[in-house]
Amino acid sequence: MDGSCLTTLVAFRNAWPTDGICATLALIGLLVTVVLFHKRVKGAILIGILFTWGPGMLCQAAGLYQVNPEAKMYSLYPSLNFSSIGGAFREFGSLFGECLNADKWSQESSHLTGWKLLLSGNFLIVVFTLLFDDLFNTLGTLTGVASTAKMLDKDGRMPRLKEALLADAVATTAGALLGATTTTTYVESATGVSEGGRTGLTACVTAVLFLLSVLFAPVFTAIPAFATAPALVMVGFLMIAQIRNINFNDLTEFFPCLVAIIVMPFSYNIADGIGFGFIAWTAVNLLCGHRERVNPILIGASLLFLAKYPFL
Repeated sequence: MDGSCLTTLVAFRNAWPTDGICATLALIGLLVTVVLFHKRVKGAILIGILFTWGPGMLCQAAGLYQVNPEAKMYSLYPSLNFSSIGGAFREFGSLFGECLNADKWSQESSHLTGWKLLLSGNFLIVVFTLLFDDLFNTLGTLTGVASTAKMLDKDGRMPRLKEALLADAVATTAGALLGATTTTTYVESATGVSEGGRTGLTACVTAVLFLLSVLFAPVFTAIPAFATAPALVMVGFLMIAQIRNINFNDLTEFFPCLVAIIVMPFSYNIADGIGFGFIAWTAVNLLCGHRERVNPILIGASLLFLAKYPFL
């Protein structure tokens, strides 16, 4: 088959003068961030974001970056006036507690609404799916960030995991009550770890700064995705570095890890990667005779994942 007939999810584009300018700026910002990281400059990721955003505004002024809302290319110039300060709180009253409003409970795949939907099998399936996604996303993120921070014990386990999961669960519930997107553990925390933040004080300071940033949302929302892309790439570098702890000489250990690594980016979901990793680990080790590695909990989790994908 002619290779030109193949269609892929990503492709090379002309970077000059306007087509692909965002990707060009992101690559420049990534190079700057990598150099700053190598030189151990404090705030390397933040500097990289600003360095990418600044040339972006210059490109907009020169006409190289053209504002096109339909293509999700918005103005890079920040705007702030007295009417915009605190604008993010205007809808707070209408969002607070809306998740408890039974009159608005509905599901596209079901004709049931309200309390009837709550007591239906469809609702239990949704709860089960969200539980697995949130639990294993959190487990994967906590383990990855803790490994980056060198906080795991000698057996590779995270100390006080129960307390960490409880904090995440409380935050998730509170976020839903406030009408916010899921307030769960995010892998971007690895950027703070890379700057030396490893204590609860770091989390408290970050929370206060996030609260203050709401007041200046018009400024921060002007930062384009291509300016924050280098930061996310660096997070990926920090996380993938942990594969050095995998025993590549043992295929029964390496293969399940490889399955998880491959599935995560293709599924856009950490939980799916962990799920397929569970299944692969259990199946490979049982078939290869390493039954001492597979305990009932692993078997149970693998069976639940097997039930989730074809039936849920």
